[in-house]
Amino acid sequence: MNSIKDQENLNQKKILLRLDLNVPLKNGVITDHTRIDKIIPVLKFLIKKNSKIIIVSHIGRPNGKKNNDLSLRPIGTYLEKKLGIKIKINNEDVFKLKKESIFKESEDQIVFLENIRFYQEEEKNDLNFSRHLAGLADLFVNDAFSCSHRAHASVSNITEFLPSFAGLQLETEINALKKVTTEIKKPITCIIGGSKISTKIGIIKNLIPRFDNIIIVGGMANNILSYKGNPVGKSLREKNCEKIIKEIFEISKNHTCKIIYPEDVLVGKNMDDKSQTKKLNDVEDDDLILDIGPKTINKIKSIIELSKTVLWNGPAGYFENPNFANGSFEIAKLIMKKNKDKSIYSVAGGGDTIALINQMNAINDFNFVSTAGGAFLEYLEGKELPGIKALS
Repeated sequence: MNSIKDQENLNQKKILLRLDLNVPLKNGVITDHTRIDKIIPVLKFLIKKNSKIIIVSHIGRPNGKKNNDLSLRPIGTYLEKKLGIKIKINNEDVFKLKKESIFKESEDQIVFLENIRFYQEEEKNDLNFSRHLAGLADLFVNDAFSCSHRAHASVSNITEFLPSFAGLQLETEINALKKVTTEIKKPITCIIGGSKISTKIGIIKNLIPRFDNIIIVGGMANNILSYKGNPVGKSLREKNCEKIIKEIFEISKNHTCKIIYPEDVLVGKNMDDKSQTKKLNDVEDDDLILDIGPKTINKIKSIIELSKTVLWNGPAGYFENPNFANGSFEIAKLIMKKNKDKSIYSVAGGGDTIALINQMNAINDFNFVSTAGGAFLEYLEGKELPGIKALS
């Protein structure tokens, strides 16, 4: 991929900049700025180069219809304060926009197009829509890795009509993921959680040949405990996944990858209960498994201590209740400690994992924290992402 940072003459060039500013809003107020803060570097870079920036992004799922509750205006206002520069929101019908009329005042440097998903052509990856968007600018920059698993008009087809470049955040994301998939420092460990093992089977199968340890926690682990003949009470688990679990263990036998799962657990009678440590065979019919136990924590910590690289996707338990947050916190604290002394390379991703890390105010204590969601997971599965392919 060509990188925008390697381009010398960007002075007065009109840059169509695809960002992912899909942040949570509550009554028009942004409740999590993480995703926005990550794209500040590319904006500062282009401002310094004296470029004219046309920001293209989306928020929510308006399904091709205008929806004032899903306006990008709150994000524009936030960025205006963050950058100390005037930002204009263009509410005009994008089909009526022309290249020469977007920057009406000579001092205008950043213009937001309104939510690109207000147009059904965006998600249909309409070629004519891509052509029209491209006609508004001189160059295209994709700094939205988190949208790059979508074959959408402003991500994929647009590269056919403009010189196209990778943005700073997109490059950083790919470089971090390469370090846990191809440019690996071993031993390498993956800690993976979530509720459904079926949604993560592709990742697990793709990583087993490359990884030394895959630690399965969270609701996914309940399926393995049940498969191994342990009682799991009324805990969250997925039906009809025995074949998937059998496949995981069979594939791991053909490689040097160990599959690790809980040896003891914390349970409660409901999600708001206090925690009780139990051996696996002591779990009762009305118990909910909501965290890993102290024996399991120690085992995971001993594996992390010996690892040079760690990928983390999914907390170890129901951390929203502090009584079941200890497993996740202990994992995070050890990774942070090893990160501080530069003895590990750490990548974390996934909404719940980010929420946990933010709760600990530790976003800067990992080498890289991905906000990419689906793109993050599909990359780990080894899938080709349309937005990345289009830049290559």
